[in-house]
Amino acid sequence: MIDDGPETFTIGQLARRTGLPVRTIRYWSDIGALPPVGRSHGGYRLYDAECVARLELVRTLRELGLSLDDVRRVLAREITVAEVAAAHVAALDAQIRALRVSRAVLSTIARRQSDTQETTLMNELARLSARERKQIIDDFTDEVFAGLDDTNPHFHARVRGVAAELPDDPTPLQVDAWIELAELVEDEGFRALMRRIAETNSQSFRERSREPQAYLGFAREVALLVGEAQERGVAPDGPEADALLTELLGRGADRAALLDRVGVSPDLRVERYFQLLAIINGYEQPPSAAAAFQWLAAALRVHVGS
Repeated sequence: MIDDGPETFTIGQLARRTGLPVRTIRYWSDIGALPPVGRSHGGYRLYDAECVARLELVRTLRELGLSLDDVRRVLAREITVAEVAAAHVAALDAQIRALRVSRAVLSTIARRQSDTQETTLMNELARLSARERKQIIDDFTDEVFAGLDDTNPHFHARVRGVAAELPDDPTPLQVDAWIELAELVEDEGFRALMRRIAETNSQSFRERSREPQAYLGFAREVALLVGEAQERGVAPDGPEADALLTELLGRGADRAALLDRVGVSPDLRVERYFQLLAIINGYEQPPSAAAAFQWLAAALRVHVGS
């Protein structure tokens, strides 16, 4: 070895000191990431303490998942460790999000006992970007509200909902809800149903109060009064139902007009749409009112002229 100089190491000694294979050290030396400081009398490459530190940095960066090119650039001082670490964090975040979605999709597949075709569709739907998911909902709502300028703003906002964006760590339930929502809004029958509801809502909103909370107040009152009547076993075609309609709507109310409005809405798919939005966006699901409105529509059909 070189006399009267700083301590130096051969590749074999360096391997024993760092715990890295000789082949790995030789590779890093060959590509210029770990240049030797000299040669022994026998022609063997020699490395000093700085090379040991440099090799420890190489190992650390590689263990953190940095590419060979990134490691080379760090060692050549073309980029700092902090800069490459920040870029790598972003890449890891994207990988983690993808893995979480994959985990949730697999859980959904296992729970649904999905076949090959459904598995492929579910995976494609779940992996759509946020922009692509928003576009699916926008296309649906644009068709539902096309040309309707007088829609109740509360109803309009509810249908559009918050952008159906899966969180960074979606639960299997949220992935399942998003897949079901995407399938639902692509169904032509459901689109036609929501269009009829929007048209009826628009007409009634022009004729009634423009207060957005009016819709909510009426829905809560229906859920309360009709729900209690259902618990008591009141049939929609009985005399007690007629009295309840009077209590709910008042005397002289245009029951036929109300039937036109609610007669198309008790479809359970409508309520399911709002439930799915709630699940995806992580807010509390609205209480079910579908059964109450179904009862209301049935009672109005019987007592429409009362």
